[in-house]
Amino acid sequence: MQESIVAIATASGTGGVAIIRISGDGALDIAKKMFTPVKDFTPNYMYSGHIEGDGFKDYGFMVYFKAPKSFTGEDVVEFHCHGGVQLARGILKKCLLNGARLAERGEFTKRAFLNGKLSLASAEGMADMINAESLALLRAGSMLYGEKLSLEVKELQDRLKDILAETAVEIDYPEEDSDGLDLKRISQKIADLKVNVEKLVASYNCGKKIKDGVTVAICGKPNAGKSSLLNALLGYDKALVSEEEGTTRDAVEGVLEIGGVKFNFIDTAGIRRKAGAVESMGIERAKAVIRSADVILSVSEGEEVELEENLSGKIIKVFNKNDIKTPQKHCDIAVSAKTGDGIEGLKQLILNNAMGEATLDKAYIVEERHFEALKRAQEALASAVANLNTVTLDIIVVDLKDAWDALGEITGETATEEIISTVFAKFCVGK
Repeated sequence: MQESIVAIATASGTGGVAIIRISGDGALDIAKKMFTPVKDFTPNYMYSGHIEGDGFKDYGFMVYFKAPKSFTGEDVVEFHCHGGVQLARGILKKCLLNGARLAERGEFTKRAFLNGKLSLASAEGMADMINAESLALLRAGSMLYGEKLSLEVKELQDRLKDILAETAVEIDYPEEDSDGLDLKRISQKIADLKVNVEKLVASYNCGKKIKDGVTVAICGKPNAGKSSLLNALLGYDKALVSEEEGTTRDAVEGVLEIGGVKFNFIDTAGIRRKAGAVESMGIERAKAVIRSADVILSVSEGEEVELEENLSGKIIKVFNKNDIKTPQKHCDIAVSAKTGDGIEGLKQLILNNAMGEATLDKAYIVEERHFEALKRAQEALASAVANLNTVTLDIIVVDLKDAWDALGEITGETATEEIISTVFAKFCVGK
């Protein structure tokens, strides 16, 4: 018997409606004690009536979802009451007094996973959708929640099962097949699987940027117009602008969504050789930001700042102040932070530099946990291909099983309790 859990499922604060959700074998019994005048409830119908709280009654609605046709796969009851903070808490308290216990973080979704209503990856996609700060992450989370990755992973696991079955027959009954196992064909099957896994691994390059956002460092010599450019990109005054050199001594940050992707812009201190002690500290911090950035805007109105050669693929050379000066021939784009000329073109250039040909209608690996699991599967498959002709089949089977287990961690099929608990601890209470 699954004990009943309860929590307020809506955001804290005053609003139009608050929802108190109960899940478990005793959910309906608790509802019958608290809701009047109806006592005989048909699943999936919403009823109006009085909900009993701790020392009061509220007029609202109740709906009953019968197991297994509910989000958690258990009997679920929802009370929809007026959205007062104390009002919702009072109804929650009454549910606790009637035998439910307070749900833990993410426990409703965890029960849905344990009852086979969704995969572990799907649950993580739901969390990404809830916490999304950009359209790109919302769409990526939606695809993950829709089981797109889980289906791909399960298809890879099925192909691994077929290979394992063939090798198992050869190991257990070698005398049954006079021709022996076709190692060349098996090797090709494993290699094809490895290619599919590698494609998923490679998608994490874009997926990580979708998840965390793209870091853009704005650098250049003092008075090149870096702070003005940041303000122009953001559309409001974020950074202090002054004719005096060395005004920006520490990083100034701003966030902007371009093409659905979140970009974190950092305006760094102007880089020059002669600087005071405090300004020099700002310059060193600027260099650290530049080294770690995904995209670098090297801003100039004439002389450019010298950057490390290994950063060249990240750099966009921006000539600023084209309203009063003639652009240099070797710049990537000419703009005017003052008039706004070229700013939209620069945004598109930044998007292209960061994301390449990536589109939002494609699924990407956005979770580091999935990336690490896929990397382990890739390494195990590579080991199997490399050693197929040099070691015994039972050793190859170990590699193949390791790959299967690693893939299973994504869907939750082989995930440990520690992994499962970590995933659902990211959710709020009530989800």
